[in-house]
Amino acid sequence: MEEIIFPNQIRMYRRLRGRSMQELADHLGVSLSAISKIEKGYRRVDQEQLVRVAEFLDCPLQELFVNEQNSQQEIVQAWRREQERRNKINEKTGLKTLGAGLRQIRNDKNLTLIEVAESADMTLSVYHRIEMGQREVSDNEFKNIAKALKMPVDELKDEIKSLDSKGMLEEIIQRNDAKYKLLSTPRGAIASFASSPEGMKISVYGIAGKDGNIIIDFEDEIKKIQRPASLYNKKDAYAINLCTRRLGSLLPTRSVFYVDPQEVVSVGDIAVYYINEKEAKIISIREDDNGQLYGIRWNPEEKIDLSNDGMLHAHKVVFISL
Repeated sequence: MEEIIFPNQIRMYRRLRGRSMQELADHLGVSLSAISKIEKGYRRVDQEQLVRVAEFLDCPLQELFVNEQNSQQEIVQAWRREQERRNKINEKTGLKTLGAGLRQIRNDKNLTLIEVAESADMTLSVYHRIEMGQREVSDNEFKNIAKALKMPVDELKDEIKSLDSKGMLEEIIQRNDAKYKLLSTPRGAIASFASSPEGMKISVYGIAGKDGNIIIDFEDEIKKIQRPASLYNKKDAYAINLCTRRLGSLLPTRSVFYVDPQEVVSVGDIAVYYINEKEAKIISIREDDNGQLYGIRWNPEEKIDLSNDGMLHAHKVVFISL
């Protein structure tokens, strides 16, 4: 299940309800330390845990998120200061270089994020943050990562230093920084966003490309249409025109795909798979005998390799308007 990290108002509501940190920890089945980190926005939680927190504190789910309109200004500012502080610490301690080096080496070895995370006895979320340069790594964790990459510890360290000295990691670091800025910005104002004129509409993109691909330029909106109720709180969601015949007559040409890039893609889903920044394919997610996910296109049938970082480029289609 997808995990997220976000600035929150859990502590405020917990105190308003007269509940202790230990009670919340017991309710979620986690440690007291974990609750402290969750309340400070340092630890990731999944959607199920969020729902359970809201139920426990008897408050609307959207009220747990810090936002510019409803939250105390010092909370918003504290979150921003913390993100800036952590980002500077990461730069000074070389975590960005470490993460970029691990990603480069993993890609060179044709290993997926999931494969390395599982072999290193980590969750996918934790290992992904390490590669993003946003999490410190203990000596034991580094040993496990080296083992997962089938390299001696000293050899792995030397290889990362060599890649850095050759200037081969700068591009990865820049891409990670861009992603991090998107993830660390308070999404905010979820409830007010949903009821605003902007929140009631969703942008539609997409024109026909070559070989049944779809060109999606987020700076060139085709139109706006009514946002489905299920996407009211999904500020990053968007829609695309069905302007490809690779689906044959399965769907009418007027169909619109509603896409939520924050949703986890799994077996049986339809997804928008980006082959570059502005070009995508519509695929169906399948699983082979080894448990490896891959994509299928239709008319003619084509298998899409989703190994390495492939799944990170697949956005889930959550609703189809006919």
